[in-house]
Amino acid sequence: MAQLGVNIDHVATVRQARRTDEPDPVWAAVEAQLGGAACITFHLREDRRHVNDRDAAALKEIVNVKLNMEMSIDSRIVAIAARLRPTQCTLVPEHRAELTTEGGLDVVRLARRIRPAIRRLRDRGIVCSAFIEPIREQIEASAAIGFHAVELWTGSYAHARTPRQLAAALNTLRESVDIGRGCRLEVHGGHGLTYRNTGPVAAIPGFSEFNIGHSIVSRAVFVGMREATRQMVELLRLHAP
Repeated sequence: MAQLGVNIDHVATVRQARRTDEPDPVWAAVEAQLGGAACITFHLREDRRHVNDRDAAALKEIVNVKLNMEMSIDSRIVAIAARLRPTQCTLVPEHRAELTTEGGLDVVRLARRIRPAIRRLRDRGIVCSAFIEPIREQIEASAAIGFHAVELWTGSYAHARTPRQLAAALNTLRESVDIGRGCRLEVHGGHGLTYRNTGPVAAIPGFSEFNIGHSIVSRAVFVGMREATRQMVELLRLHAP
C-alpha cells in the first residue's frame, strides 16, 4: 500500500490571508500524523507566500514521520535545506505567478543547474526526489542525475474531462511507474488528487507514496485534519493493488 504524505501548505495559506498566527501549519502537521500520515510535506517558496522559515524549523523539530520539503533549485533555498536536513527534498519548478505548482521540473533541460543541488543535498544525507511529468526522458534523466525518487505529476489525470482522456492518462502513469522502477527509483505521485479521483491512481501497482494537500485541507475545514487524513489513508488502503 502506498503511504500518504499530507501537504500542509494551504493551512499556511489561510493564515497568511490575514497575516496572523492562525491556523498554525505545524499544529496541522501534528494532527495529520495522528490521523495516520506517513509523511508531512511543505513547500518553502522563495517568496514565502505560505510556509515560512519559522514553520520549517518547527516542523523539523516536531514531525516524527518522514518530512518532505518541496523546493526550487535556487541556491539560497538549497542552502536552507542543507542546514535544515529534512528527510527528503523534492525539487519542483517554481513560478511567482502560479497559484500552485503546475507541471513538472524539466530535468533534461536543467540538468547542469540541478546536479550541484543534488550533490549538496545528498552529501547531507537527504533523500532527493524530482517532481516531474510522466515522460520517459524525464524519468531516465532523473535517475542518471542522482535522484533517489521521482514524484509523477498526476495533473493530466486530475484535469481529464472525457473517458478517453482519463484512460490515456492512467495508462501513461502505469507505464511511467514501470519505467521509474526499472530505473531503480522510488515512485511517488501527486497533484490534483482528491477523495473523488484518487482511487484509480492508488490502484496502480508500484506507487510508494502520494502527496495530497488541498483536498485534505479542504475536508479538514468540516471534519478536522486528523479525521480528513484518516479518511484519505483508508481510501488508499481500499484501493491498494
